[in-house]
Amino acid sequence: MASAITLLSSNFTIPSHFKTCSPIISRSIIISTTTSLSFRVSFLQSDSRVLSNRLKSIRCQALGDNNTSLDSTVYQGIYGPWSVDQSDVREVILYRSGLVTAAASFVIAASTAFLPEENPFREFLKQDLNFLYALGAGGLGLSLFLIHIYVTEIKRTLQALWALGVVGSLATYLSLAQAVGQSLPDYVVDNPAAVWLVGPLFAALTGLVFKEGLCYGKLEAGILTFVIPTVLLGHLTGLMDDGVKLSLLGVWMALFVIFSARKFTQPIKDDIGDKSVFIFSALPENEKKALLEKLEDQNTNQP
Repeated sequence: MASAITLLSSNFTIPSHFKTCSPIISRSIIISTTTSLSFRVSFLQSDSRVLSNRLKSIRCQALGDNNTSLDSTVYQGIYGPWSVDQSDVREVILYRSGLVTAAASFVIAASTAFLPEENPFREFLKQDLNFLYALGAGGLGLSLFLIHIYVTEIKRTLQALWALGVVGSLATYLSLAQAVGQSLPDYVVDNPAAVWLVGPLFAALTGLVFKEGLCYGKLEAGILTFVIPTVLLGHLTGLMDDGVKLSLLGVWMALFVIFSARKFTQPIKDDIGDKSVFIFSALPENEKKALLEKLEDQNTNQP
């Protein structure tokens, strides 16, 4: 740098009336050059600090705010440590409550199939079948909205099936069931072809219990994965007599109650999964790349 300034000074003659200012000019050149270099160094340091702070914020986000953390346990995830906070607990409770709502609504509505026709309680329940159906569909929708699945496409598929089933159910009730003075469940029972319209809703339920059975090894969830489509397909095709359908319906009811009740015996963290994966998935691509490079460097430097 000094040689460059000397070279410039040797090739540049300062007029005599400016000679008294030459020290000031020289100092100005040096100060300007030094300031430029300082700015570049400062910019690089600032850029490095931004990346470092961003990576730290990812870690803090995974761990949760200290003021809201309900569990001091820190779990090691694939992309960093994480802990359970209040929002996690709230989501898990709502997820499980949605399942309980769906199960309770289904069991109450389906119990009419086992009650004698002259039973007054049966007549009372049959007046509210549409409400129970809507309540159960809403509970299932809440659970599908809050469910934690690592593969986003699978979650979106289950949600799309639920939405398709809701639309089909509304169309069936408004266009067909209401015209003949029946509730939606009664119309589906009397008209097996209507399973095509309401079926996607139960396909979404089947996907949810399959996920639960696969992740946690729950026997009741695994059995439900086969019972639900078997009952629906048996009713749709007419290849299953009423006695078999009632038996499988009873199994469905019992297992659904066990499944939803046992959800509350699991630790909260089970329904969260690896929280670091969800935080990582929400990052922009450039930040994902930076975090992966940092994790790779850390693994390389470990003895």
